[in-house]
Amino acid sequence: MTTEHAPVSFAALHHRPGEPLLLPNAWDHASAAALAARGFPAIGTTSLAVAAGAGLPDGAGATREQTVRLALTLGSEPYLLSVDAEAGFSDDPDEVARLAVELWAVGAVGINLEDGLGPAARHAAKIAAVKAAVPGMFVNARTDTHWSGDGDERDTLRRLDAYQAAGADGVFVPGVTDPERIAALVRHTEAPLNVLYSPAGPPLARLADLGVRRVSLGSLLYRRALGAAVDAVAGIVAGRAPGGPTPSYADVRAFDRSVSASRSANSTG
Repeated sequence: MTTEHAPVSFAALHHRPGEPLLLPNAWDHASAAALAARGFPAIGTTSLAVAAGAGLPDGAGATREQTVRLALTLGSEPYLLSVDAEAGFSDDPDEVARLAVELWAVGAVGINLEDGLGPAARHAAKIAAVKAAVPGMFVNARTDTHWSGDGDERDTLRRLDAYQAAGADGVFVPGVTDPERIAALVRHTEAPLNVLYSPAGPPLARLADLGVRRVSLGSLLYRRALGAAVDAVAGIVAGRAPGGPTPSYADVRAFDRSVSASRSANSTG
């Protein structure tokens, strides 16, 4: 995968007629490899899992080091990588641009930046700085008006307009689940609309019908994995065998990069 070709390919995944990009979010090499093995061409990271894994708060700008380290681990793998970078870990647009350059250098082709309901002009400046520093990186601009705000539509549209004008390649409105509101956002935005999948919201096929171009899973898979682990040990205590699929030791061992590299060398030799 070349850095010249990968960003175009990632952008193209947002423009397939009737088929939004379903972006599963990983938290380490094994989870990303397992998802890629199921045929997903692009993998995102999840800031909650990165923060939780380090015992740090999510959304507080505390996990820059861990986020870059994860990108370094995943960026050379044979799938397209988009990094959840919270708000860029800085209020300084130049610092956020330097982060984007660093992520690009290790193989990431996309970055997700959230506004945290801070000033729209500041977030737009971050987007513009990233696009100036790394024109090929797909910038997904997130507004939290529906996630942690009151869902005010005028504020949502104002922010999305500002982020698109700054050069955002996609716009992300997590927390919106009402089909009519989603359809209205699709009609309003020129950039591909990204929503967060919710088990209580429309299914993937309905989101596709509404015109959504990207559906992220966010921290859902990580939280499900934690829940499954706790449920399994509770079942064992109660005398029940753990239910659900359980990859074997060998299955997980196969995700080791040294094993994968050895297999690849043998197949080409």
